[in-house]
Amino acid sequence: MTTLPWKDVPVGHTTTGRGHGRIETRTLKAVTVPAGLGFPHAAQAIQITRTSRPINTNKKKTESTRRQRRETVYAIYTLPAHDALPAELATWIRGHWSIENRLHWVRDVTLGEDLHQARTGSGPQVMAALRNLVISILRFAGFTNIARALRHHARHPDQAITLVTSTNTTLQ
Repeated sequence: MTTLPWKDVPVGHTTTGRGHGRIETRTLKAVTVPAGLGFPHAAQAIQITRTSRPINTNKKKTESTRRQRRETVYAIYTLPAHDALPAELATWIRGHWSIENRLHWVRDVTLGEDLHQARTGSGPQVMAALRNLVISILRFAGFTNIARALRHHARHPDQAITLVTSTNTTLQ
């Protein structure tokens, strides 16, 4: 994908945001790709360039606070250009991280999925489904911090049983 003529492709969408101690500008370019790109059903190739720099506070300007970071990533979309405008693509790509943060990170870190010993047969799929079920039950019950909810229910196992067996999911 890096061999596509990205210099000739106009910028389709640009956003700038502040957060996590930095200012970040995201530039998205999208191009319709020919068949045979190597990805089945690929309709568009996307180049996203993220440029970020730390937000300067009252500290002295050091080399590290002036440093600008630039990262370029590529993606493939199966939707044709008339069904997925660059602004929509940018929103969807940013939205991917909400899934990563709300589900995958919780499964990996809070529930220790990567440390689990099930490696063969249907064991990994069953355990992933159980983890997803636990996360979903807790989210439906109104918990936003899964680690805190797990600690709470470890101290109050009777509430955990009630939460699983009850149709009323407003317990907390």
